[in-house]
Amino acid sequence: MAWQNLRPARARAARLVFLTCALAALALSAPSGQGRTPNAFAQGERFEGQWLVEYRTDDGKTSLTLNYKEVRRAEDGRKHEGFSFWNTTRDVAPESLQGLTREQALSASGTNVRFELRRDAGTFACEGWFRQGNGSGHFNFVPDPGFAAELSRRGVGTPDTRQLFRLAMAEIGLGLLDQLKAAGYEQPTIEQLVRLGEHGVREDYVRGLKELGYRLGTLDALVQMRDHGVSLEFIGGLREAGFREVRAEDLVRTRDHGVTPSFIREMRAAGFETPTLESLIRIRDHGVTADFIKGLRAEGYDSLSLEQLVGVRDHGVTVEFIRELRDLGYSHLQLEQLIRMRDHGVTAGFIRNVKARGTSPTVEELIYMRDRGSY
Repeated sequence: MAWQNLRPARARAARLVFLTCALAALALSAPSGQGRTPNAFAQGERFEGQWLVEYRTDDGKTSLTLNYKEVRRAEDGRKHEGFSFWNTTRDVAPESLQGLTREQALSASGTNVRFELRRDAGTFACEGWFRQGNGSGHFNFVPDPGFAAELSRRGVGTPDTRQLFRLAMAEIGLGLLDQLKAAGYEQPTIEQLVRLGEHGVREDYVRGLKELGYRLGTLDALVQMRDHGVSLEFIGGLREAGFREVRAEDLVRTRDHGVTPSFIREMRAAGFETPTLESLIRIRDHGVTADFIKGLRAEGYDSLSLEQLVGVRDHGVTVEFIRELRDLGYSHLQLEQLIRMRDHGVTAGFIRNVKARGTSPTVEELIYMRDRGSY
């Protein structure tokens, strides 16, 4: 199983930082849990991984990446069955890295560091190396027995160490349970709670949907909405565009077909007021974009209706095709001529072959020759 947070570029950059800092981090001793009372979780399965930090001061946020690789073993304990990877990159407040000072993070010569990242399900005890705002090292996850007890008390279930680790990686706490209850959803099981977190469903998302008037009925529907990229910002953008009463299933369909608030704005800026999302979806599916319209207008086709644009696009008439014909001496053609030439396979290469024989045929003659296989 792999969960990738939506920050791949920054995560790749952070991994490069890790390669330069890893040797220094390995020189440190093993992660410590000093000051903590041993508990039942600490005696069982251990979860240790790598952290990467890009300490940013421009916007008050710091990029944190947590990496963990789990080796799955066969029942005999000797053969590997495979690997599971967790990777999450988030912006966090610098002060949430408790024990890490600004001076340490921005050290010009480099320094060893130890700090903690605390979440409801447990704490990531981190140690490693920082230099000029970039840091890397290792973490040891220390589960919180109090959080596990509270989940059990609420009837959600009693999580094991692995489930607590997954909840902590997904930054899921009691707040999500409270929001789900307030929004009228069923109480999740431990695995459902983990799944919600790993698919990006957090308390602000549930609360935001409720405020916008959406109660999806099931936890699976919440996951589906999030998986399909229906964000609160997406819904808000549609509302600003005048589409306020959109059913949840239509939100998913609209997003899947690439109809975004920016696409709607671009079409309107091009002079097309589309009254329904269905018409926008149709336009988008047929490949009519603002760039396509702009290109056609630059070639003199500036009075086309949406239906004509869809028809031209369906027949494979591109701006590049029109420009190639123009360069070969066939300019200001009617749409019907462009479509017929494209449908009959009259390409720029075919025209060049014909012209190489010293002739300059008309459009109809080109179509006739192509159909007869003359060249």
